[in-house]
Order: sequence, then C-alpha cells, then structure tokens
Amino acid sequence: MDLGRRWMALRALLVISVLPGLVLGGDIVHEDDEAPKLPGCSNNFVLVKVQTWINNKEDAEFVGVGARFGTTIESKEKHANRTRLLLSDPPDCCRTLKKKLAGDVLLVQRGNCTFTTKAKVAEAAGASAILIVNNRKELYKMVCDRNETNLKINISAVMLPHDAGVSLESSVRSGASVAVQLYSPDRPLVDTAEVFLWLMAVGTILCASYWSAWSAREASIEYEKLIKDAPDEILNMEATGTGGVVDVNTTSAVLFVVLASGFLILLYKFMSHWFVELLVVLFCIGGVEGLQTCLVALLSRWFKRAGESFIKVPFFGAVSYLTLAVSPFCIAFAAVWAVYHTLSYAWIGQDILGIALIITVLQIVRVPNLKVGTVLLCCAFLYDIFWVFASKRWFHESVMIVVARGDRTDEDGVPMLLKIPRMFDPWGGFSIIGFGDIILPGLLIVFSLRSSYYVCCSESNGWTWSASSSLHRPLLAGHLLGFGAEKR
Repeated sequence: MDLGRRWMALRALLVISVLPGLVLGGDIVHEDDEAPKLPGCSNNFVLVKVQTWINNKEDAEFVGVGARFGTTIESKEKHANRTRLLLSDPPDCCRTLKKKLAGDVLLVQRGNCTFTTKAKVAEAAGASAILIVNNRKELYKMVCDRNETNLKINISAVMLPHDAGVSLESSVRSGASVAVQLYSPDRPLVDTAEVFLWLMAVGTILCASYWSAWSAREASIEYEKLIKDAPDEILNMEATGTGGVVDVNTTSAVLFVVLASGFLILLYKFMSHWFVELLVVLFCIGGVEGLQTCLVALLSRWFKRAGESFIKVPFFGAVSYLTLAVSPFCIAFAAVWAVYHTLSYAWIGQDILGIALIITVLQIVRVPNLKVGTVLLCCAFLYDIFWVFASKRWFHESVMIVVARGDRTDEDGVPMLLKIPRMFDPWGGFSIIGFGDIILPGLLIVFSLRSSYYVCCSESNGWTWSASSSLHRPLLAGHLLGFGAEKR
C-alpha cells in the first residue's frame, strides 16, 4: 500500500506541477506574436457584447471580439447607440455595396478578401460598424496584413461566432426589424473571486503544513517510546526508513523539471477532447486517493478502532476497515464529478478533489533540507519563466497558458486547477491557479514548519518539541505576497 501511495504521489506531482499560476480563464483577447500591432492597426483585443432587439423587444445577447483596426468600442452600455442591422450585399462585402447605408451596422460573411477590405467597403457605403461572421463557432482575431499601408478605418469591426451570425441573419431575412448595441465593459481590477482563490490556496498550504508538523510530532513520540521499550525495533525502523513518504533529492529535483517539460510538450502537441478526458480520469484517480487519505485521517480521531483494525485485500495489501468504509464514497464523489465536470457548478467538486490531492501530496512528498528545496524552487522558477514567456519565441504563443486554458479543445482547460467563477466581472469566466504554484512552494513551507516545531535536543533520553524557530513565518509571508504579485 505504501509503495502504491508513493507512485501515486510522484505521478500526481509530475502532472499537476506543469500548470501555470493565476490566470483568467475563458478569454481569447490575450496578446501573441501572430497578432502584431502596426500603425493604424494597434487596438487591444477586447470582448464585445452584442445586445439585440427584434421588433423593438430585447432579445439575445452575443459575445464577439473587437478587431486590431478601426475605432474602439464604447465601454459604457448607456453611451452605446442602438443601431439597425442590415445584411451585406454582396454577403462577403469584398466589392462595392449595391445600396448606400445611413449609419447602419452591417452583417458580413467571412472569406474571399481581407478583414480590412471588408471594413473599408462597409465604411465607404456609410456603415457605422461591421459584424463579421466567422465560419466556425469559435472566435477569431482580426488582424492586418504586414504589407498593408492604408489602415485608416473609422468604423468598428467585430467578429462573431458562426451560430450567432446564423441567428442574426435568419432574423433579418424573416423581415423582422433587428437592431444591435455594441459595447465592451471594462473588467474590474480585482474580483472578489480572486480573494477567495487566494484564501483557498493559502489555507490548503496551512492545513498541509500543520498536519505534517502534527504527524512528525506523533512520530517522535512513538520513537521515544520505542527507544525506552524496544531499542531493537529502532534499528529495524532506521534500516527500512519511513513508510509512505518520498524524500526529494537534488537529482530528482532537476530530473523533475526535465520530465515536466516533456509532459507539457505532450499536452501542447496532443491537446484534444480525448486527451482532456484522459486527464479527467487521471485526476479522478488522484482525487479519490487524496480525498480518501484526508477523510481517513480526520475520521480516525473519532473511529480509532476502525482505523487501527486491518483486513488483507488482494493487490492493495493490509487496508483498514475505515478506509474500506470511506472508499466507496470517495469513488462515487469523483465519478459524479467526472460525469458532470462540464457543468457550470462542477468547479465545487473539482476544488474539493484538488485540495484533497494537494494536501495528500504534501504529506507524502517531502523536502529533506533547504539545499534540495532551493534547487527544486530555482529549477521550477526557470521552468515557469521559459514555458510561460520564452516559449513564445519558438511557438509564437505561451505554451503553458495555452495548455491551461485548453485553447485547442472544447473544454474549459485541464482539470488540475483550483478555480472560482468571477463574481463581479461582466464577462464571467473563472479565476484559476495551477496546482504546481501551490505544491512547489508548499513543499518548502511544510518543511520549514515541521523543522520549526521539531527540534531534537539531547535531554536525558528524550526528544524536545519547540516552536522557537520561526523559519516558516517569513517563508509563508513571502508566499502570501507571491500569490498577490503573481495575480497582479
């Protein structure tokens, strides 16, 4: 059983530590090298709300993305004009329109010419804005060609997903009076969800740290009893080592970064719907083990006999009756989450499984000294810098952020994240943090608190516990500030 837990911890640590820190999920408005800014084509990408009215009755609201070129979109709903929507003739708006417009918004099909050509033709016909319908359900960034020179466009351009365009086109063709209002509300500087996410991450580390310190204390008490009662057993224990714990050494710390980089490349190259589903299965396996470990440790305080009575189970070895009782609930919980993980409220189950997994990994995987901790965190720092920032030079986008957001799938990203829906953001979405940004510094904090409490002194024949050392306090304070700085 201990061997299985060790392998579970190593696999979980490898998988969950390849993810980025705090990012905002659900956007395509991030910058990248494939959408450079040029003179006259330097707008920031923004999400645009397209509120519709049909026969003067408020109808559906769609979301598009503003173009690099053209005028900027109004940010206040009360200042945005409600304007009639017309269909382009010809539909692609690549040639001069057959009719002049009077400040109307034009609905245009994508294809056959550049985006800027469509905008120029629409502006020449008198349109106030242009809505370009993508040929897919995803949004697409509208940019300018590098060799274009005349980029002075004085109307707004917005890309809509295919289903939104089909809906608007059918409404106009039915003879209904269709009007639209375009605006792009600003996001709040800090959302309440990010505060709760910060508290969740810090609370997870504190829980794991104090649990580890408590476990070390109980182990020292047991060690003291064995010294007095059975010194021969001490020799056996020292020979076999501590069961169920994996100590990280310098070599494995460096090797971890190499393996994590390879795994990240696999995610980036083969990211697809089936690959995300495979990660969901792996996450559920780790989540079941983590939730089971946490519940057994908690319930054993009240059901001590069940926790200390064991039965031999094939393949798993000796398993306590309490573990057998808790396991079906843990498996059912993970299975239900896996079935409904795409629903809007599934983040609750994901966070529960994730927190339990993180706490369990921090109990099993340990940093033995500051030297190893320093090497591990320095390697992780270089790993983050390279795959978040430097990777843009070779891949033209941030590999780690693309993987975390799940840009190449229909999913909301990989499941190895803590996430909370943004509460006061007009665009919704999630604030997320990768497990690696909790576990890697958490390993050092767990070590420091365990060392602070566990001071071995040579007193007669015993061990002395002390909280006089305060190494964990500056480390924890630095970690708290680091979460805030990372989000900023």
